[in-house]
Amino acid sequence: MIRAYASKISDSDNAHFLQSLVLFKQMLFNGISPDCLTFPFVIKECARRLNSRVGCSIHGKAIKFGWFCDLYVQNSLVSFYSECGLLNSARKLFDEMLNRDVVSWNSMIIGYLRGGNLDMALELFRSMEKRNIISWNSMITGFVQGGRGKEALQLFHEMNLSIDNVKPDKITMASVLSACAYLGTIDHGKWIHGYLSRSGVECDVVIGTTLVDMYGKCGSVERAYEVFKEMPKRDTFAWTAMISAFALHGYSKEAFDTFEEMEAVGVRPNHITFLGLLSACAHSGLVQKGRWCFDMMRRVYSIEPQLHHYACMVDVLSRAGLFEEVEELVRSMPMEPDVFVWGALLGGCQIHGNIELGERVALYLIDLEPRNHAFYINLCDIYAKAGRFDGVKRIRALMKERGIRKEVAGCSMIEVDGVVLEFSVEGWPVLVMDKIVLVLNLFNNEIKGEGTMHYCDGILLDAQN
Repeated sequence: MIRAYASKISDSDNAHFLQSLVLFKQMLFNGISPDCLTFPFVIKECARRLNSRVGCSIHGKAIKFGWFCDLYVQNSLVSFYSECGLLNSARKLFDEMLNRDVVSWNSMIIGYLRGGNLDMALELFRSMEKRNIISWNSMITGFVQGGRGKEALQLFHEMNLSIDNVKPDKITMASVLSACAYLGTIDHGKWIHGYLSRSGVECDVVIGTTLVDMYGKCGSVERAYEVFKEMPKRDTFAWTAMISAFALHGYSKEAFDTFEEMEAVGVRPNHITFLGLLSACAHSGLVQKGRWCFDMMRRVYSIEPQLHHYACMVDVLSRAGLFEEVEELVRSMPMEPDVFVWGALLGGCQIHGNIELGERVALYLIDLEPRNHAFYINLCDIYAKAGRFDGVKRIRALMKERGIRKEVAGCSMIEVDGVVLEFSVEGWPVLVMDKIVLVLNLFNNEIKGEGTMHYCDGILLDAQN
């Protein structure tokens, strides 16, 4: 009965959680001693509910009844402390375990990944003697979500060559494709797509949607659309991925055509769908369409706009220079505008040279996030375009006084022969950079009418050289 209540996840009012605890207490009251099977179910339920107070109490009961050294109980406790964010307690327990299995290691690694400590997770992962599919998937997914997509791809290739004899599954492939989308590595993405066909991994709606997203973010909208059309089943997320891919590259007509098709087949859009449509309107300057979307999501689909929807709508109106309408929209917001809403307005002010409003918004943002260098730079740009160089000097002096500078160097990434290369002020690959400079010079000469460039078998040539 405890297992039945603890395993039920559809209830949202904690009734079953309370019932499982009541049964556990009745069990103790009736003089029945819990065993190594009882504790893991109760502890698992505490972890799922993130109830650290009760979980710690159950930990004490496990010690009292002599089950603390049981592997299953210890694994449950490590997982519980990790999921509750109590990583120091989880690691202390993990280090004290006399015996550990792959579940013990996975629980600790997942805890570090969830806590954002990717390096510690990797250190533990490297220390494992035997790793299973959960170990590999956790690491790959954690590094993708942690913004370290390049290392996630390296882990995937390492997985295929490892002695663990672990084969990638759908979770692996979805995570690796997300890494390709994050990095913009189209060649890697194509290889993964081909690997899917060769390995026999089922290309279900989740994998299909991830492929659409990957191709879209890597700039191959045509291939994204091909994959989308080949999908035998398409849910809201698949339609939204295709709409977002069109929107990202300025294909507003195609985005709205896809939305109309989505409605025609009876698939209900979600809040992300409308975010994609509003983004398409912002990129293409479709003010009336933007107003229509913003109204439709509430009136037809009862989707209340969130902060990101307001930020997108402010972007649409600001790019069109409709600042009075923007101020009216911001005043009508049921929540406090965040930096993205104000940032969108600031961007419009920069485009249209609205000095008075831009200055007011930028100074407000500086007060809101005084350590964010971007707002100081934006204000300097506004002053410079208006010829107010005294203002530029004053803001730069303020930045120096406050020690404000760009903490992380800007970075661009390109893919050359399947290898991801990074370029920043901190350094770049010299050989590849020489080739890039050569191509840029050729383009520059062509623009000036001095070059004779042509393509031969996909290779850019200059007849003069």
